[in-house]
Amino acid sequence: MSNKRIVSLLPSCTEIVCGLGCAGQLVGRSHECDFPPEIQSIPVCTSARIDSNASSAEIDHNIKSLLQRALSIYEVNAPLIEKLRPDLILTQDQCEVCAVSTADLRKALPNAPEILSLSPRRMIDVWKSIQDIADAAGVGDKGREWISQLKNRVVDVILKTCMIKKRPTVACIEWIDPLMSAGNWVPEMVDLAGGRDVLGVSGEHSAWLDWEKFVRADADVIVLMPCGFDLDRTRRESKFLTDRPGWRGIRAVKTSHVYITDGNHYFNRPGPRVVESIEILAEILHPKLFSFSHDSRAWSRL
Repeated sequence: MSNKRIVSLLPSCTEIVCGLGCAGQLVGRSHECDFPPEIQSIPVCTSARIDSNASSAEIDHNIKSLLQRALSIYEVNAPLIEKLRPDLILTQDQCEVCAVSTADLRKALPNAPEILSLSPRRMIDVWKSIQDIADAAGVGDKGREWISQLKNRVVDVILKTCMIKKRPTVACIEWIDPLMSAGNWVPEMVDLAGGRDVLGVSGEHSAWLDWEKFVRADADVIVLMPCGFDLDRTRRESKFLTDRPGWRGIRAVKTSHVYITDGNHYFNRPGPRVVESIEILAEILHPKLFSFSHDSRAWSRL
């Protein structure tokens, strides 16, 4: 086993490192890394230039303003990282809004050590990310064993959903104001959980969504999973949808099949808890077939 000192600048990577039994090698984390709870004492190496407590619309405006000025949304505490002397830094290039990018990191740390940058877009990429981190941390065999266990949980869901003949149509929302449909790995998770995503495209980035298109989709089920928001925050922000014209006429609204989720800890993170995210979707879409006890903690009916 390697004794590499690791700095993780992405919550999903931090979860993977800890899940591999390498939490003791973590010497630094991002300001967003908050799971598992025992990492709270690890030094924070990044900060955000935006106010995460602002409304959805204000956050979107501030992000776009920074990007238009070619400024990063995040600040890297280079002196701290240098002091921590990591052998490996974990980050991402999947989304410039989600976390520190490789370009940000190299700009802040010209003499940076080994950087492993991940760009998952589908479930297969999530499994690869886990294995890549396991290999980099020197626990490749443990990575393969863990991935097999995670996949078996997904198979347990598929064994039931593959028999479903009539799949409900599902609209997954990743941002509320302005509206954005969930892409990347989410449409694939919907399929595995026994639904049919009517807005997102598997493997493609989440896309801005025209309100009229959303209403016309007339989904059987609506699942709100705003990036970075927990259950309470999502419930508060949902008024920007429920107050709009046409909302009450959507099939999911009329049949009380609108759900809020803790997108921050589940659907937005391409790490081991994608499996729990699939289970969440399964018990939302098919409550007679599944009960994983994620309700009230990870999801709730709006």
